[in-house]
Amino acid sequence: MRRRRVGTSGLQVSRIGLGTMTWGDDTDADAATAQLVAFVDAGGTFIETADVYADGRSQEILGKIMAGGVRREELVLAGRGGLPAGVLGEGAARGALLRALDATLRRLGTDHLDLWQLPGWDDEVPLDETLSAIQVAVLTGRVRYAGLVAPSGWQLSTVAERARVLGNITVPVSAQVEYSLLIRTAEAELVPAARHHGVGLIAWAPLGRGVLTGKYAGGTPADSRAASPVLAPYVEARRNERSARIVHAVLTAADGLGTSPLAVALAWVRDRPGIATAVVGARDAAQLSASMATETIELPAEIRAALDDVSVPV
Repeated sequence: MRRRRVGTSGLQVSRIGLGTMTWGDDTDADAATAQLVAFVDAGGTFIETADVYADGRSQEILGKIMAGGVRREELVLAGRGGLPAGVLGEGAARGALLRALDATLRRLGTDHLDLWQLPGWDDEVPLDETLSAIQVAVLTGRVRYAGLVAPSGWQLSTVAERARVLGNITVPVSAQVEYSLLIRTAEAELVPAARHHGVGLIAWAPLGRGVLTGKYAGGTPADSRAASPVLAPYVEARRNERSARIVHAVLTAADGLGTSPLAVALAWVRDRPGIATAVVGARDAAQLSASMATETIELPAEIRAALDDVSVPV
């Protein structure tokens, strides 16, 4: 699998990443192990985790897999900070962030994160305090790079400009955002702001939370995420009339190219300007392999243009 630099930083990641949101809930430890082994064998490096996934069980599973054989050195671990509440504060407070970071490292069984992804903004905490948490984490070796989660364009710009005043090591190198043919709102402000500041974009839910695979075109399969009590609301938020039109276009493109709707939707996001990696989740190793196979797919210009037109944000 080919790799890309994250923005203008020196960090390199596989252009398809593996998400672990379902690990510990719909994906058990054995299935998670099979996924990670298949991902690494295919040349994948970027692993996205968060302390809120399955209340920490997802990270515990990942830690056990690494302890059991998948080498830590083969992975780029991206840990997303949650919003912990406690005696040291919550949100983007320095004490809360560092405490959450330490808990993440314990669950993962590692001494550092390659990319620490922080809340994009917190009106209750001075920005300099949040940036100082990044400085502490980098200087103590617990973090190599830092990024933001779901910032708006002006928020990213504000953080980047202030961080440069405080010092290079606090400047964010990435911004994680939901981005797919169904959700292109990042293009209005965040994408140009990221390009201006040399920030790489990490696209999550590039398959429209599974809707763009076409599996829901005829209803809700019993074994799908939309049928899961835990994940049904997550999927249903992307099922509507506009989505149906876009899915139809994806199905048409896939048929014409002799490939899968998944490959079309994922390749479209993967090659959008500014994207460092597109993070996919999977129920099992077979489903993940379908995403990994997209590595060889390049969309023709006319197909890309047609998809751009049908999915133009309202």
